[in-house]
Amino acid sequence: MSSFNRSVSFKQRAANIGSPRFSRKTWVSRLFRALIAIGSLVSFLLAIGCGYVYVLPNLTHAFHDHDEFGFSNSNGSTDSCDVFDGNWVLDYSYPLYNASECPFVEQGFNCLLNGREDEDYLKWRWKPKNCDIPRVNVQRVLEALRNKRVVFVGDSMSRTQWESLICLLMTGVEDKESVYEVNGNMITKQIRFLGVRFSSFNFTIEFYRSVFLVQHNWAPKNVPKRVRSTLKLDKLDDISKEWIDSDVLIFNSGQWWVPGKLFGTGCYFQVGKSVKLGMSIATAFRIVLQTWASWVDSKINPEKTRVFFRTFEPSHWRNLTLRECNVTKLPLSEAEGKDFSPFSETVFEVVNNMIVPVTVVHITPMSAFRSDAHVGTWSDRPSLSDCSHWCLPGLPDIWNEIVILYLLGNYEAASE
Repeated sequence: MSSFNRSVSFKQRAANIGSPRFSRKTWVSRLFRALIAIGSLVSFLLAIGCGYVYVLPNLTHAFHDHDEFGFSNSNGSTDSCDVFDGNWVLDYSYPLYNASECPFVEQGFNCLLNGREDEDYLKWRWKPKNCDIPRVNVQRVLEALRNKRVVFVGDSMSRTQWESLICLLMTGVEDKESVYEVNGNMITKQIRFLGVRFSSFNFTIEFYRSVFLVQHNWAPKNVPKRVRSTLKLDKLDDISKEWIDSDVLIFNSGQWWVPGKLFGTGCYFQVGKSVKLGMSIATAFRIVLQTWASWVDSKINPEKTRVFFRTFEPSHWRNLTLRECNVTKLPLSEAEGKDFSPFSETVFEVVNNMIVPVTVVHITPMSAFRSDAHVGTWSDRPSLSDCSHWCLPGLPDIWNEIVILYLLGNYEAASE
């Protein structure tokens, strides 16, 4: 009706006011248009109602699914949460698996089997300050990893995390015989490659032992007698070609970067053909990470492979020289300075200058409190105390929960 009025001049409208014929036509026309408008409104409301019934539940389901596998903010906020800033809380639903039911846990890490009587160390969950890490949905992880390769590269701490992830995922597999080591090997620290296949889901979780990440070779000619071997800081490990075609790639290094395992064994640093007798461990570690970063940037396709680097794991020796180990019953109330590591800081500095995105799993601060979680004397060699490695189940399970969170939630920590 308003469009009709805009098409007639003011004078024409004034002249037609007194005409009965025009009034009847106008009344009929207005009634007809009103009926059309009412019909349109009813149709619109019906459409909205149907949409509400069908769409809203699906949207609710979608948001529920996202929250289930992403973050549940304690304060209801959608702000990002730093998953590495938090504290340890008791949770009696832990542990996530029974090590004695998992054939891929080394006997030396199964502390309960080796005689540890207290189980308090198994009951701690990491709680970020402003959010929660949702409990792992094992079936969803198994499906997400279908037809993929997960590769761990590093030292024995990396192998422990590898074992942890396998045992965690095996809880969701009915036929345990369908999970096996691809070469039939027992899990030992001497083997450079271990691969466990989940045949029902067609994926493998692999471990490559590379404690320094670069090549370790016999000493070149014409060097001082104290030099027995060298680390080629500018040459990534010769098994690195095996890491390329993977879907998830998780690195770590740090525990072997100490004078006793380097200079004490006659191992020094080499760049090109030059042996660097006076180079510090900190400088060498930085060069190695730069070599690693260049390799990742040139060899890894970020469209296929998700890359992680897990930071340094603190140990809790009372006296390392005397091998005195301080395994407590409860987590420490103070980090006692172990929440900082120059190795971890170097990782962040190098990663920040890379082309390929790398997620830093910064477990140094959270692990600093867990003096209760070490193997201690509950290993396969009880005469040797161990305040470097961790019991399974235990702390490495939490590291894997965080990796899974990144993989399934596509979450980037605010601290990165």
